[in-house]
Amino acid sequence: MRNATNTIANSPGTSWATGQNDAEHAAALRFITCGSVDDGKSTLIGRLLVDSKTVLQDQLAGVHRNGEVDLALLTDGLSAEREQGITIDVAYRYFATARRKFIIGDAPGHEQYTRNMVTAASSADAAVVLVDATKLHWAATEETGGLLPQTRRHTLLAHLLRVPSIVFAVNKLDAVADAATAFRRIRAALQAFTQAAGIDSVATVPVSALKGWNVVDAQHEGWAGHQGPSLLQLLEGLPNTPADGDQPFAFPVQWVEKFPASADTSQGRRTFWGRVAAGRVAPGQQITVLPGGQSAKVAQVLDHARQPEDVAAGHSAGIVLDREVDVSRGDWLLAPGAFEPAREIRATVAWLDDEPLVPGRLYWALHGHRWVKAKVKRIIDRLDIQTLACEDAAELPANALGHIELTLQEPIAARPFAQARALGSLILVDTASHKTAAAVLVQ
Repeated sequence: MRNATNTIANSPGTSWATGQNDAEHAAALRFITCGSVDDGKSTLIGRLLVDSKTVLQDQLAGVHRNGEVDLALLTDGLSAEREQGITIDVAYRYFATARRKFIIGDAPGHEQYTRNMVTAASSADAAVVLVDATKLHWAATEETGGLLPQTRRHTLLAHLLRVPSIVFAVNKLDAVADAATAFRRIRAALQAFTQAAGIDSVATVPVSALKGWNVVDAQHEGWAGHQGPSLLQLLEGLPNTPADGDQPFAFPVQWVEKFPASADTSQGRRTFWGRVAAGRVAPGQQITVLPGGQSAKVAQVLDHARQPEDVAAGHSAGIVLDREVDVSRGDWLLAPGAFEPAREIRATVAWLDDEPLVPGRLYWALHGHRWVKAKVKRIIDRLDIQTLACEDAAELPANALGHIELTLQEPIAARPFAQARALGSLILVDTASHKTAAAVLVQ
């Protein structure tokens, strides 16, 4: 049995002022922390967990390094992370306040782990990009604005992946002589960068993750020249990612469930399970199957709890058709006539493999749950993350962003990523090593 000290000091979701709990009525916000190495991402999450009273006393007692509490250890769980003092994999943590529930993804800052950051950002409602004020970002060249490459790369990736809200948190301002001047110059550099890149950021907030300044509670008025809310107060008001409900119906089949024949039916019934990628599904709708091309009508729709109900984009569903058609895992159920399957696509690519991308190589492409062979036809250009200019390129090195033309062995029902996430995104997988080679966003 836990003793009295091994409790949460203040239950998550309970208002410190009123004792009321209304976080359960608000949709959870999924956000990631990202940015360059040692900018304080893990420490910031540790501070959020501790100051929101979500950490047990024995957990806090177990995160000491050199005799002092190290908040980063609350998220750095791998032994290699603790030994090196870096984040390698994405660590997810959960907490709640009186207003909101949160799911945090702590993304690694090292270039070699960019693929892990992309994974975390692909499902995020918001991205908190940390900037280390002690690294003299604002004192560097005018061309880059003093921003480190990973700060720019992670911001661009979050923007390309349609993360709705991007927030900049300027960290470690407690360690600079003139916090107001440092914050003002870094904020100006960030504004210049985002304007040039066409990125709408929500806000730039000064914080000290180590001291807890302006993270959960707002620091004294005017600290670092900031008059706005704390970081957590800002996050509590951010919107969730809207589902692609205004698009034609599209449904990638993940699992086929077969029921044996019964007294009511001479044939077994099959239910196709998955998550609605776009639009909504209801009984009576006509559908077509890709790649088979068969047509059928939706006879029944089940929600995640197996209850009959219409299901919209972003939610799991089980679909029963009015007749037997050949449908397997990886097939798509689509609104008739709404899609023109294509074998040639132009896309933005985030190259994640250690080996550079060169035209002509063959990969596996995953679209929904469907695997098809894909060949990189040509590299159109490469994005210079410093100047934001597109340059001619014969290859794309690791962690580069660029534009490519892709040829697929079989057609897919692709739509621009800007319109529909699931329909407009693929991953490329190396056929030999089976490593994820690229994140592909259809233009």
